[in-house]
Amino acid sequence: MNMSRARERLVVIGGDAAGMSAASQARRLKDPGELEIVAFERGHFTSYSACGIPYWVGGDVTDRDQLIARTPEEHRARDIDLRLRTEVTEIDPGAQRVRARDLESGEESWTSYDRLVIATGARPIRPDLPGADAAGVHGVQTLDDGQALLDTLQGTRGRRAVVVGAGYIGVEMAEALIKRGYEVTVVNRGSEPMSTLDPDMGRLVHRAMEGLGITMVNDAEVTKILTGDDGTARAVLTQDREFPADVVVLGIGVRPETALAKAAALPLGPHGGLLADRSMRVRGHEDIWAGGDCVEVLDLVSGQQRHIPLGTHANKQGQVIGTNVGGGYATFPGVVGTAVSKVCDLEIARTGLREKDAQRVGLRFEAVTIESTSRAGYYPDSSPMTVKMLAEHRTGRLLGVQIVGREGAGKRVDIAAVALTAGMTVEQMTALDLGYAPPFSPVWDPILVAARKASAKVRGSL
Repeated sequence: MNMSRARERLVVIGGDAAGMSAASQARRLKDPGELEIVAFERGHFTSYSACGIPYWVGGDVTDRDQLIARTPEEHRARDIDLRLRTEVTEIDPGAQRVRARDLESGEESWTSYDRLVIATGARPIRPDLPGADAAGVHGVQTLDDGQALLDTLQGTRGRRAVVVGAGYIGVEMAEALIKRGYEVTVVNRGSEPMSTLDPDMGRLVHRAMEGLGITMVNDAEVTKILTGDDGTARAVLTQDREFPADVVVLGIGVRPETALAKAAALPLGPHGGLLADRSMRVRGHEDIWAGGDCVEVLDLVSGQQRHIPLGTHANKQGQVIGTNVGGGYATFPGVVGTAVSKVCDLEIARTGLREKDAQRVGLRFEAVTIESTSRAGYYPDSSPMTVKMLAEHRTGRLLGVQIVGREGAGKRVDIAAVALTAGMTVEQMTALDLGYAPPFSPVWDPILVAARKASAKVRGSL
């Protein structure tokens, strides 16, 4: 008697980092005779770096294809049935099937699954105000978005750009537009750019942006995007000012793309992202996994759920999902909230909690800020660096670090990220055996200087 088991089908919704990492890892563990893999992607591209889009727009990356890690053809060559320009419109968990529409033909069909991966990503926040959907207004989340923005830039005679929002994307896009020869105004409703930093550290970014020739407008709420007779954006309006614009870029941030999940009654967290366990399995659903920008993750410092849309998390979560779907075992324990960016040669990094994060979860803390240098002070090209460190009151547990400085500053945040993950105290950090030579750091690395100061402040608070 033939006892061979029927082939199972894995369906993946979303063809970027998490989705295709999961599909590729599952394929490594199970051959096509055991597992059929069908992946749906509504765009034109797969497995690309959305984080690289500002550098492509700014001209640092000259070819769009440099941002693509693996092409659709490469995925198909590995027996993954990848269907581009196909949008999943419904998930039916009870019947274990999804409905998809071919965006070229309009044809719809159902596909059954044994296992489902939801990797629908995030969508740019479009403010609910007049003109937000006008021609010439761009979000920047996918390669298709990046291409649409470049097409607008190449087809526009004017050289005035307004960026709405001053988070990572807003700041990076402002620099990209400056490099393209535009007059750039950034309209930000916060008191300083980079709300992922405390305001005192954001002020350093503000000065650097103005040094690039970017006009920063803080504490300003956009009320309307004005359009011309042709329906194209021509200005951004705030409570009391009007900023002419030939192109508008929305850098307000993103929200989890979970409309499908919500319609299917899958569990969502306080930030609108899917809730998954440590194996990235959607809570309460044995046959559904989720990863990437559409999920919420555990913050290992605060112990609370957060939405932190980063490619690093998406790729790791995809690997975890693919391993579990493929019959192995892997977990994603959580994050500490590490991120790094730049404005021209100014490097901006953070990990862990800001002051308001710590206050929100009821943690008492001590905060210190130190000024140091990237190399020994006497070594050529040494540059200033500001490090802010938060430590828990009494215990001295490290809670967060923010760094703003020139070359060599940003990646120092990784020391703090490891210390946070390990649950170290600032006193323990002072004994870390970090590499030293004059071309790389002062004899006391800036991180250690901050840890020493924080440790002394904690001892003084006992």
